[in-house]
Amino acid sequence: MQPHNVVSREAWIAARKAHLVHEKELTQARERLSEERRALPWVKVDKDYAFDGPGGKVTLAELFRGRRQLVVQHFMFAPDWNEGCKHCSFWADGFERMIPHLAARDATLVAISRAPVEKLAAFQTRMGWTFDWLSSGNNDFNYDYEVSFTPEALNSGEDKYNFGTTRIGMEEAPGISVFYRDEAGTIFHTYSCFARGLDMMNAAYHYLDLTPLGRHEEDLPYPMDWVRLRDHYTPAPVQASCCHS
Repeated sequence: MQPHNVVSREAWIAARKAHLVHEKELTQARERLSEERRALPWVKVDKDYAFDGPGGKVTLAELFRGRRQLVVQHFMFAPDWNEGCKHCSFWADGFERMIPHLAARDATLVAISRAPVEKLAAFQTRMGWTFDWLSSGNNDFNYDYEVSFTPEALNSGEDKYNFGTTRIGMEEAPGISVFYRDEAGTIFHTYSCFARGLDMMNAAYHYLDLTPLGRHEEDLPYPMDWVRLRDHYTPAPVQASCCHS
């Protein structure tokens, strides 16, 4: 961490107000970006996707649960894996309790992975999650929305991720896709984001960004190397109490 000046409260307030100007600029830019996002054109979904859920087959239309908007968290969990991706789990810990709030604004959020529903259910129980989690192992959904890649695509260099901007080099990738269902029942794909575009959905990262050390990932092999499944973290050393009995 870089050295910091220690100043009076008055000097700190002055510096904080100067920084507030830039924070407001970012907020206004983000609002403009959100308006631009909502104005993007849509694509009609012509495929009849059916997913495996705990109670049997579920169509894409049924995932909306009667609401107009559907947010799909593309959760990395390949059929032959024994547990879900630790990074996607980091996001899932954050959105687990958002579901009722999203529902109040006419939006349903679900997670979809290629692993069989039995594996999803077991891992979900282990993590204590309650959101709807479906398997797309028997359809092309993950491939169509470019978060899963066949061995042939990997071998031929066709594993293009984030709208073709980069090769992913692995069979599974994270993402979020958004859909809208109109009164006639027609479904439209309205938005998807990948890679760093997912950062804005991780509240823990934004809390860390407020701290003096930030995410402090600079010296790691890759930025998220520190992340573990919630039940895999080593307990922090217990420090001596500052109070004496």
